[in-house]
Amino acid sequence: MKTLLHPGYFPNIITFANIVQKDIVWEVEDNYQKQTYRNRCYICTDQGRHMLSIPIQHVGGDQGRQKYKEVVLENSYSWQRQHWRTLQTAYRTSPFFEYYEDDMAPLFEKRFSHLLDFNLKTIETVCECLQVDMPTEKTTGFELKPEGVVDLRELVNAKRTFEMDQPAYTQVFGERHGFIENTSILDLLFNEGTNALAYLRQLNTEK
Repeated sequence: MKTLLHPGYFPNIITFANIVQKDIVWEVEDNYQKQTYRNRCYICTDQGRHMLSIPIQHVGGDQGRQKYKEVVLENSYSWQRQHWRTLQTAYRTSPFFEYYEDDMAPLFEKRFSHLLDFNLKTIETVCECLQVDMPTEKTTGFELKPEGVVDLRELVNAKRTFEMDQPAYTQVFGERHGFIENTSILDLLFNEGTNALAYLRQLNTEK
């Protein structure tokens, strides 16, 4: 059975475990919602858990809503440069940052117009680093209660905490802050590198 997911910004580890383990369909016909992983992700810095947030142009319709696929990035602010500098500072001493640096840098150099397109490109880039196929199937209409799929769209909700038995791996600032669970896939990739795929495949994604 196929699994329905929102494409977020460098999705967290539990979401990416589902991406590599399941047959994914991307939800692209929903309304945009604030305070979700659609435009944010969490990484580990010397200060602990740190949020990277993408600025967007809020253009609501008659009911203050807009489609996720229509959300436009606020590129008047150099958020890409700031995000990349933050990632460099946080992970330059990690074992695999230099290994993947050339793959990631173009994401922060090329200007994108829409949030959804950018998010899908971040996921595609990570899939290439992991050497797995990027899921390409997308929804063609929005269903509140879809049938015939496993609905994991709630994983995009940044307000919710999902219980998971996540094995610890070595993080750059782990001795200072302890192991920080379920951060962006980038944290796993930069710290575990070629072991990241095996880690994701073995992770228990059942709630």
